[in-house]
Amino acid sequence: MSLGKTLTPVPQTQPQMNGGIKGATRRLLLESAMGLIRDGHVPSLPEVAKRAEVSRATAYRYFPSRSALITAVIDWSLGPVRSFASEEADGRKRVTELFTSTFPRFKDFEPQMRAALQLSLEHWALERAGLLDEEPYRRGHRIAILRHAIEPLKPQLPAKVLDRLHKALSVIYGIEPYVVLKDIWGVEDKEVETIALWIADTLVAATLQQAAMPKKAKPPRSARK
Repeated sequence: MSLGKTLTPVPQTQPQMNGGIKGATRRLLLESAMGLIRDGHVPSLPEVAKRAEVSRATAYRYFPSRSALITAVIDWSLGPVRSFASEEADGRKRVTELFTSTFPRFKDFEPQMRAALQLSLEHWALERAGLLDEEPYRRGHRIAILRHAIEPLKPQLPAKVLDRLHKALSVIYGIEPYVVLKDIWGVEDKEVETIALWIADTLVAATLQQAAMPKKAKPPRSARK
């Protein structure tokens, strides 16, 4: 299955946010949604419409589902993160650059990211029970961001090893470290950032070190008998 079919598409919000009635209405809806999210829950479209003081039909015209709404909220919040581009040729340094330049932004939009996680978990449960009546929300846009970050490591790592590193980094690049470290351990935001960067750098360093180690030659068949 292709990546595009597994994720909720990122909406092209910027062109419509620049001006005009449509842009102003969309911004109003997004700001209303973000206000409700900061209040502590994933809003429904009727709730957003009420907060924005527009009709439900208007809200659904811009965002036909909660998936579309939350995707737009996250895209608006994390646009600079998703546009991360680096010319750093050293893979380990590029991963460090990604975490130091973008990870701190997550704390600024923690409620929105937690809402996305909450909706994803809710849809997972409803889908398993056969009760989901709207477009399922699919997360995972970090895949492309991390792919760019580890791209310089391709010549140094076998494809399977690079893929494993890619997946391992995706575990810590997102809201999940905040959920674990703040909710369970009670640590401050800065420590979350420090730990996430340390894990990422340790993963890359260990992977490179392991790949550089000479493989042990198998003993002759006669010796194994």
